[in-house]
Amino acid sequence: MAGLVALEAPTDRVWLLLIGAGLGIALYHAAFGFTAGWRTLVTNQRSGGMRAQMLLLAIATVLFVPVLGFAESFGLTHISGTLAPVGVSLVIGSFLFGFGMQLGGGCGSGTLFTVGAGNVRMVVTLVTFIGGSVVGTMHLPWWLEQPGIDPINLTAHLGVVTTLFLQLSAIGLLAWGFGWLERRRHGTIDPVIFARPERSMGATLVRGGWPLLWGAIALAVLNLATLLVAGYPWGITFAFGLWGAKMLQAIGVDMAQWSFWTWDYPALALQDSVLVNVVSVMDFGLILGAMLAAGLAGRFNRASRKPLPARSLLAAVIGGLSMGYGARLGFGCNIGAMFSGIASTSLHGWIWFVCAFGGSAVGIRLRPWFGLGQ
Repeated sequence: MAGLVALEAPTDRVWLLLIGAGLGIALYHAAFGFTAGWRTLVTNQRSGGMRAQMLLLAIATVLFVPVLGFAESFGLTHISGTLAPVGVSLVIGSFLFGFGMQLGGGCGSGTLFTVGAGNVRMVVTLVTFIGGSVVGTMHLPWWLEQPGIDPINLTAHLGVVTTLFLQLSAIGLLAWGFGWLERRRHGTIDPVIFARPERSMGATLVRGGWPLLWGAIALAVLNLATLLVAGYPWGITFAFGLWGAKMLQAIGVDMAQWSFWTWDYPALALQDSVLVNVVSVMDFGLILGAMLAAGLAGRFNRASRKPLPARSLLAAVIGGLSMGYGARLGFGCNIGAMFSGIASTSLHGWIWFVCAFGGSAVGIRLRPWFGLGQ
């Protein structure tokens, strides 16, 4: 795969493919899923997954804010954070995404790394995710005409030190609140984030079973590497719309009839090979990394033999469509909008988190009807 990318694209795409593979390995070996962490907090008040996500955001904040805030001083004039407007499109899109991730069985990153690990149901989620993303690109211009405000970069308004203090305080308060809920329900807090590996460190690194702490550190550092190499942070879902648009274009559909695909960046991406687009290359790397990790852990074949009950399949379709459409309206998924957005101190990242969590709560309530466990 790296050889194909090297033939089609600049050298930095090869590095981004490898970074994507590293992200896939980290997601799989640490079982660092956003969807399950949200669901476990709602249904059982266990907060380990949510506290791990707050740790991830805290590490990324410490890494990103000084780099972005002093980029010009460091000579990093080619980099910029993930910023997006705040408005109706963001609220509706993030709510739909949160709803879909509970029925689909995974978020943006979760869908890719479980597909890479051989989960057949998640292939259905991915296919419909792509379909929903394409429809979202068709409708996005209309949604952007609805009420909203321009992107708000907290660092630009408050400065590096103040933003670091406020954002870390907010993350810490949330982590404390999640822990308080767990302690109130169970009497203690599960120390899962700092759990000791069952094997030696070397064996754990290769075969998996990483503590969530390792996963949080790896994801934050690799996102910073993405920022430095690509010029902007990690994202996932733009590639899904691109793949779908290229499929339609291949069968003769004129994508220029939708204004989204005439905008500079989408038009260039549609014209180029998928091995040139940064997000697409990293998604391929993530899938390959998860495949490698599943193989090293000896779990690839077992994942691929799971049955597909009809209602579970229907949930995957609904979830994938909702996530695809919602990601386009909401300017990304849990990675591009929430993780990278909050790390970039964009207000939209925080609003995405709140609205997506609300949608997720609705999706969680519907899971039993589809025969999905809590």
